Amino acid sequence: MLRCGQMIFAQALVCRHLGREWRWIKGKRQMDNYFNVLNAFIDKKDSYYSIHQIAQMGVGEGKSIGQWYGPNTVAQVLRKLATFDTWSSLAVHIAMDNTVVMEEIRRLCQSNFPCAGAAACPAVESDVLYNGYPEEAGVRDRLSLWKPLVLLIPLRLGLTEINEAYIETLKHCFMMPQSLGVIGGKPNSAHYFIGYVGEELIYLDPHTTQPAVEPNDSGCLPDESFHCQHPPCRMSIAELDPSIAVGFFCNTEEDFSDWCQQIKKLSLVRGALPMFELVERQPSHFSNPDVLNLTPGGKGPLTASAKSNSSDADRLERFFDSEDEDFEILSL
Repeated sequence: MLRCGQMIFAQALVCRHLGREWRWIKGKRQMDNYFNVLNAFIDKKDSYYSIHQIAQMGVGEGKSIGQWYGPNTVAQVLRKLATFDTWSSLAVHIAMDNTVVMEEIRRLCQSNFPCAGAAACPAVESDVLYNGYPEEAGVRDRLSLWKPLVLLIPLRLGLTEINEAYIETLKHCFMMPQSLGVIGGKPNSAHYFIGYVGEELIYLDPHTTQPAVEPNDSGCLPDESFHCQHPPCRMSIAELDPSIAVGFFCNTEEDFSDWCQQIKKLSLVRGALPMFELVERQPSHFSNPDVLNLTPGGKGPLTASAKSNSSDADRLERFFDSEDEDFEILSL
């Protein structure tokens, strides 16, 4: 699941720096931002989203090196790593408890703009570098009114298999222009889903062993291994494990407002059961620790001591990853 997490976040960075219409063409000269995106994922420990960084940050989420990461764990790790990525300057929001709170997202995307304008902001060194990238892009973003949003929604769409009532809604999510796809899989495998045809999901499988690449003298990477050289695979939607994370990218506030309207219209689609709830403000019951009454295995109430020693976020983490033991650990 680590590599799938890299893929969905790489798609977010492509949308952020290259645009949704950008397409890779073998042999075509690419812009500098393209190689900056690649360098953010190269297998070196000082890259923003390298496998080393994800694994190490996962330790803080209670996952040992080599242990299986569920979709929610990967999402939480990527959110933490994104705070160090000043070049992309992304706002990453993880919607928990099957609920997207619009007020929280607007506050997050506008939280880093205390200045009224360029004249009011303190001077910033123009030659500052972070992780080898110029800081200037982040400075420009801080003068705007909205940080580009990566919205990840961990979901459980059934107990041991996906509930058919959610399938139509899942299909519509792929059709939205803000879609980043879905990370999930089936027993013994993890995939990055990018669309569907009929009753089949289209997916990419990043678990291919290949030689590591090194930047050349100009800082560019031999990039063919970063792109699929074979057609995407397919699998029946009915085979999808119910534990997934759906991703969306909203570059502007208008993008986010449009996404909200599309989600609201989904409730009118016949035969489509909503996968999550969209609300303006945080429901009052979110602050009630007794609402989430689950053991790590999801089989009964927490004890009093467990309630006092575990936060709601910890219990949600265990809930979304409670079926991880059904997967085999992949050798990456």
